[in-house]
Amino acid sequence: MNLNQLKIFYMAAKNRNLSLAARELFITQPAVTKGIQRLQEFYDMKFVDHVGKKLLLTDAGQVLYEIAEKIFELENQAEESIRDFQQRKRGHIRILSSESFGDYYLPRIIIPYSKSYPLVRITMNILPTDQVVSQTAILNNDLGFISYPVEHNKLQVKEVLKDQLVIITPSDHPLTRKKKLAPSDLAGQLLIMHETGSAPRKAIEDYIRKNNLSVKIPLELSSNRAIKRAVEDGIGIALISRKVAREEIEAGRLMAIPLSDIHIKGLSP
Repeated sequence: MNLNQLKIFYMAAKNRNLSLAARELFITQPAVTKGIQRLQEFYDMKFVDHVGKKLLLTDAGQVLYEIAEKIFELENQAEESIRDFQQRKRGHIRILSSESFGDYYLPRIIIPYSKSYPLVRITMNILPTDQVVSQTAILNNDLGFISYPVEHNKLQVKEVLKDQLVIITPSDHPLTRKKKLAPSDLAGQLLIMHETGSAPRKAIEDYIRKNNLSVKIPLELSSNRAIKRAVEDGIGIALISRKVAREEIEAGRLMAIPLSDIHIKGLSP
């Protein structure tokens, strides 16, 4: 079926007038007449009758009109959907993030965006930094947020924020008497560690190695919440993002003490 001829027939039938159809289609009235004639000739069937200037549908024409109406309604929906994608009003954004950024920063970005663009679907998953990098590089997601800089020939990496790492302790810990911790203050401490590959783990291992420190590691945990709870319960101290521990610090359940020369950078490839 010639869709151009079907469109001419549909507009003529909808308006019940050849001149109005021609005006809406930006063609001449003879072109409308010829389009309908060719459609009828192709099927060897009459779809329209003329009573004066008024156009009437035959039984076959009425059935064809109802089908054409559905076709061109779908066409309009398709065009509207494409315009929505062009204007970023519709789509699917796939995000991967390291734990700290995904739990404590992304919600403040995603929630307002989702309210402004309700037809855009957003999925966000938490993974270790190395997996965020590898999955982003093979296009399994659109955007990744990581906790420290990496070099990768398939990715562009831009710094989006800096966040200080601090040592958190229970409120009654002896270290709370200090305003800032020197390397020697960590010697012999019970240090709760993040999982291998995380930014705090990398930072504290570099710090320990640089200052030739000896520490004890009672726990190794992959969850910031679990680490904070373990520190509150007096199992040890931990290096963590100040932002991540802000609620507990403000409530007085944890104390935060800066450790010299350690910062964390949230980055997005």
